[in-house]
Amino acid sequence: MNKPKCVWLTGLPCSGKTTIANNLQAKLSTKGITSLILDGDTLRSSINSDLGFDNDSRNEAMRRVAYLSKLICSQKITAIVSVISPLIQHRVFAKDLFKDNDNFFEIYLSTDIVECEKRDIKGMYKKARSNDIKDFTGISSSYEVPEDPFLIMDTKKLSIHESIEIIYSKIF
Repeated sequence: MNKPKCVWLTGLPCSGKTTIANNLQAKLSTKGITSLILDGDTLRSSINSDLGFDNDSRNEAMRRVAYLSKLICSQKITAIVSVISPLIQHRVFAKDLFKDNDNFFEIYLSTDIVECEKRDIKGMYKKARSNDIKDFTGISSSYEVPEDPFLIMDTKKLSIHESIEIIYSKIF
């Protein structure tokens, strides 16, 4: 049995985190690897529904997700975390929780904002640009590019299949 891992997908909204997470989980399932996805949208409507989008709320949301991913891994389940986690401090905090186990893999989806806006079927970027959405990552709230991620992947240049194969071959 494989040692459970935390695969932490980070990037701008619409960079492909959820798509990669869902497809990675499907691949892992075919290999007999149990995994659980922690998706930012799902978490926002459940354990983080009491939080806003200001810095303190984002810090708390990421703290909760990091601890939850650690708990999942402690139960011999691979955690696939699909959250923007816009600040370096969020990702460093999560990585530090796993430092004794060497099973944390930060993957930065480096897809540029122009491509992310093209993919935005919910119209969030348009609403953010017209100030209908406040504190939107990439527009009115910053996204800090990871300093030393395990992988950097541009989902504009890589197909979903290629992305999953790279992640699987490098981590599992």
